[in-house]
Amino acid sequence: MLYSLIALVILLIGAFVAYKAARVLLRGSWIAGWFRGMFGLCLLAVGLVIGLMAFDIYRYKQIQYEQVVATISLVKNGDQQFTATLVDSKGNEEKFNLRGDQWQLDARIFKVKGYLSTFGLRPAYRLERLSGRYYDLEQEHTGPRTVYALNESLYGVDVWRWINRYPRWMPVMDAVYGSATFLPMADRALYEISLSSTGLLARPLNREAEEAISVWK
Repeated sequence: MLYSLIALVILLIGAFVAYKAARVLLRGSWIAGWFRGMFGLCLLAVGLVIGLMAFDIYRYKQIQYEQVVATISLVKNGDQQFTATLVDSKGNEEKFNLRGDQWQLDARIFKVKGYLSTFGLRPAYRLERLSGRYYDLEQEHTGPRTVYALNESLYGVDVWRWINRYPRWMPVMDAVYGSATFLPMADRALYEISLSSTGLLARPLNREAEEAISVWK
């Protein structure tokens, strides 16, 4: 909810900038101001970028202490080939064909730091990527890889990536990765993925998953 409000505020700023740009573009004659037209177009572009930033932030969900964010079930359909069914916290279901012996789920996490952390603002997350991996190192380097993006930012407007690359731009925010450790894929195995402010944690939910982990260790 908090990050939705932040996104709404940013969206309102973007709408205001776009409104001002429209007024600049529609006022007077184009003959009177080529520079006015260029300035208005720049303002309009800024407004659109701010709107996309608001939408990008809106897709992050606030972490309420440790919470279940997804489950993943696996069905073997060939040698080192599995169909993975990922169900997120809202019940949305997607199927992926994974190759290899292990799976990994990655998430992006926003963390508040500095004086803002004293207000109890909790981190937010967005599921980022699901991938498969081979036990054998040579096969890992030469075998067919399967990596799936779960969420992508529109038109390259990616607030998390900007803060991750240029942390000085927003010193009160941290943009970090949270990854579930690679865990073994097995026929009919079911896992639960939880997320806390420290990252992702995967747990086996049935006998097939527990047996796969015990053999793997």
